[in-house]
Amino acid sequence: MRLIALFALFFLSAALAADAEAIITRMDNLMRGKTSYSKLTMTVTTSRTSRSMGMEGWSKGTDKSFIKILYPKKDYGITFLKIDDAMWQYVPRIEKTIKIPPSMMLQSWMGSDFTNDDMVKESSIVHDYDKSIIAEDTASWTIRLIPKPDAAVVWGRIDMQVSKKYEMPLHVLYYDEDDALQRELTYSDFRQTGKRHYPYTWRMLPKDEEKLGHETLIKVETMTFDLPVEEDRFSKLALRRYAR
Repeated sequence: MRLIALFALFFLSAALAADAEAIITRMDNLMRGKTSYSKLTMTVTTSRTSRSMGMEGWSKGTDKSFIKILYPKKDYGITFLKIDDAMWQYVPRIEKTIKIPPSMMLQSWMGSDFTNDDMVKESSIVHDYDKSIIAEDTASWTIRLIPKPDAAVVWGRIDMQVSKKYEMPLHVLYYDEDDALQRELTYSDFRQTGKRHYPYTWRMLPKDEEKLGHETLIKVETMTFDLPVEEDRFSKLALRRYAR
């Protein structure tokens, strides 16, 4: 009987892992589409100040994305290009293209609570983590993501709540290698966008004591999926060309 119970437990665990893998893959596909175009406002708040910037972005699949800063005026035309695991930035003020080195991946992206690594590793949850369902209710699953042994990732684990209705993320907790909570990301304001409901508000809260009172709030103004995107936008030449 004990052997039968062990086999049953093994197959149940395998089934739950398979379900978790399918849920995360489906969610990731819905979040990005084959291509996408977005326009959004990002507001960064600290204990002393608050500032906003506008931007627009294009993506193709999981390995190509392009972002252009629209305002404030001093940042207008700064562009970012991501291809696979590499990232470049063009700064019009100094007319220079900069490759973001691995040593800068954990640094803040444009002064926000998102990092350069977030921009480069955006599809990492599908490929770099083992997944299992750790909780479930009528409205959502909670899925735990543990890094694979050879994965080049920064998080010790991620706990992600996924909506059953929308198959989209609701709440994400990021832990370091010592299992200390570092960040909390909440998605809300779901709106019909093509064939899916997409979250138009993202709220990132850092949990580091030095950053208490900080938050980064993203408000999506426009989001479209699966429309043609020019291939030449995803090249280093485009960084300067589309900065104007």
